[in-house]
Amino acid sequence: MQLGTFSVSLAVKDIAASLAFYEKLGFKFFAGDVAKHWVILKNGDHAIGLFQGAFEKNTLTFNPGWDSNARPLEHFTDVRELQRQLKAQGVQLAAEADEATTGPAYIMLTDPDGNPVLFDQHV
Repeated sequence: MQLGTFSVSLAVKDIAASLAFYEKLGFKFFAGDVAKHWVILKNGDHAIGLFQGAFEKNTLTFNPGWDSNARPLEHFTDVRELQRQLKAQGVQLAAEADEATTGPAYIMLTDPDGNPVLFDQHV
């Protein structure tokens, strides 16, 4: 099962303060829009997302179809296939992708400790 590139999506209270903090740790702006309350930061191959008002909790995020620089991969496991595999193993999903579609979609589940896990496919 190929999950795609991994990042942590942080639910922040003040995106400007969080951005300034993580920049002090060596993270650099990669994508996003501070005015729209979301940014992606990178430090080497490590990525974190800062989201103000988008998530209730910090979220583990996988992006099927992307490498660590958000470039499309030639071969990857589509999020709908991941959904089928997870459901076949008895994993309950909090949000499901429409299996009649192709392209961008997402699924979400919650781990046993209540942590949200998002599979967010953009390709």
